[in-house]
Amino acid sequence: MPRRIFDGVVVSNKMDKTVVVMVERLVKHPRVGKYIRRRTKFMAHDEKNDCHIGDLVRIIESRPLSKHKRWRVLKILKGAK
Repeated sequence: MPRRIFDGVVVSNKMDKTVVVMVERLVKHPRVGKYIRRRTKFMAHDEKNDCHIGDLVRIIESRPLSKHKRWRVLKILKGAK
């Protein structure tokens, strides 16, 4: 089974080797039919502490690294200004 890959924005980098990434997705409302934005925060492992707040990153699913970390930063797609 392939690992899930998401693109998201770093919203926190205050921890050591860990960043919080917010992933946004569109979900169709079952009755109304409009698309609604849903946001989810993932804790991701950042081995070299390269990520900064506002960076667009790609994360990949991995084995459990701690109580809340199950994702790794694959690469930084776009740096913050």
